Amino acid sequence: MGLSLFILFSYNRYHNAVYSSVANELTGRVNEKYSSLEYYFQLKRTNDSLVRANENLYNKLRADFHVPDTLSNYVIDTIRIDSLEQYRRYQYLQARVVANSLNQPNNFIQIHRGNAQQINADLGVIDLNNAVVGTTIETSKNFTVVMSLLNIQSNVSAKLKKSGETGSIVWDGKETNLVSLKDISKAVKVANGDTVITSGFSEKFPFGLLIGVVSDVVNDPSQSTYIIKVKTAANFYNLSYVYVINNLQKAESTELLNSVKAKTK
Repeated sequence: MGLSLFILFSYNRYHNAVYSSVANELTGRVNEKYSSLEYYFQLKRTNDSLVRANENLYNKLRADFHVPDTLSNYVIDTIRIDSLEQYRRYQYLQARVVANSLNQPNNFIQIHRGNAQQINADLGVIDLNNAVVGTTIETSKNFTVVMSLLNIQSNVSAKLKKSGETGSIVWDGKETNLVSLKDISKAVKVANGDTVITSGFSEKFPFGLLIGVVSDVVNDPSQSTYIIKVKTAANFYNLSYVYVINNLQKAESTELLNSVKAKTK
């Protein structure tokens, strides 16, 4: 049977052409599937590489080095990053998201990096686009649980970028990707589309990180402040990687504040 087919396809041009066409089609489909599979794994490797590269870039930003005030004048551009290392305040640590809840009153995110990899509790977490995601609350050796911005216990110090008015970002447990900015006086002009950023008053987040944009301003006559709805900049439906922000000067700041509080008791 095999010999007959061989002779048929070898010495008959029509059958040979048909066979070649079918064989090429089958080979092409197999190669296409293989190429797609190879592309998927190549894309994943590329994505991992980009995340690590971004981590390195974040850790070289001059904005993350806070030099104490002195009587000397500095031309910042002439100071090398390594000479400022002792003044580094923020360090960015990339981590992969392994779990993420969205439909609970208290939503949590789990990342694959723990205290063995420099992560502690009470650190800020952002996504790959520099948007606020939440705060670390508990760690094990290799994993960390993050309290999502979409958690009714979450509270992040924020401000309106345009006016500078400061308030708090909270979640009412209802709509995903929609949080509330509280404590903004009605004397302040607020409009849809206004940008909301981190205030810098918290030890968790540097000043100016994006939280979201105003989507609705409700003027309730029974209250002295606005009810402001904010669409989050972070897409909580699509979190693959995050950056944990380690405040390297937090211990010094906390120690000083506690010392003052103890003296004034």
